[in-house]
Amino acid sequence: MDTKNKTTLITGGLGGIGYALAKEASRDNNTVVLVQRSKSEEAEKELLSLGAKEVFQIQKDLSQKDAVPTLVSELNKKSIDVDILINNAGLLTGGLIEDQKDEDISQMLDVNLKALILLTKALIPKMIKKKSGKIVNNSSVSGIMCIPCASTYAASKAGVVSFTKCIKQELKPAGVSTLIMLTPGIKTKMYDDIKNLYSGHLKLDFLSAMSPEEWAGKVWTAIKNDDDEITPTGSNKIGLLAAKYAPSVFEKQISRYFSRSK
Repeated sequence: MDTKNKTTLITGGLGGIGYALAKEASRDNNTVVLVQRSKSEEAEKELLSLGAKEVFQIQKDLSQKDAVPTLVSELNKKSIDVDILINNAGLLTGGLIEDQKDEDISQMLDVNLKALILLTKALIPKMIKKKSGKIVNNSSVSGIMCIPCASTYAASKAGVVSFTKCIKQELKPAGVSTLIMLTPGIKTKMYDDIKNLYSGHLKLDFLSAMSPEEWAGKVWTAIKNDDDEITPTGSNKIGLLAAKYAPSVFEKQISRYFSRSK
């Protein structure tokens, strides 16, 4: 896909991966639309300095029931026609299933899966009309690598994988393509939160992480190449392949790191 002079919308646009992707889009002279709970004049100035044509910041809490309809309404009022949609916003849950709070699970599912589906559904018609566009959905290696203490989070990310694979087939004849980000550990606040949520019952020696900038660069290249999936390298790649093609072996290995007692 030619990524020059497009309009790119990124949810969670001020977070680690989201903002790194916003910088990639800016370098290609995109109009950048950041959707998040807060605004940042500093971020807007930086993106413009990198080459963004325009920067729009729209404050939304995607866990709220009316978030997507009101977001779409604001896009229409501003005559913003999205070429690349990056569903990046996400929340993390974790711990033994019986210890996770109902409210946390519901909010996480609303952001990670429900808002992603509804926003994609809302923006697809214009892409189909133009016979061009890219839907980029941020899943996770957790959507494939099912580990203890990640039950509800992994369920949301598995949902993202399934949803994206289905619409890939629906949209291909219409000239619209998709990309699944099977994101590995990234050095962000969410990565730090894994220790707080999981480490009580799971040894995390197997975890590794890369910078948001490195991952965003790979994702942007995948968009340019019109790839339909981007996967990690190194130990994360090995774990992902084991979970896909030798699930019993993967489960046996990961169980060694888990204990129900603290």
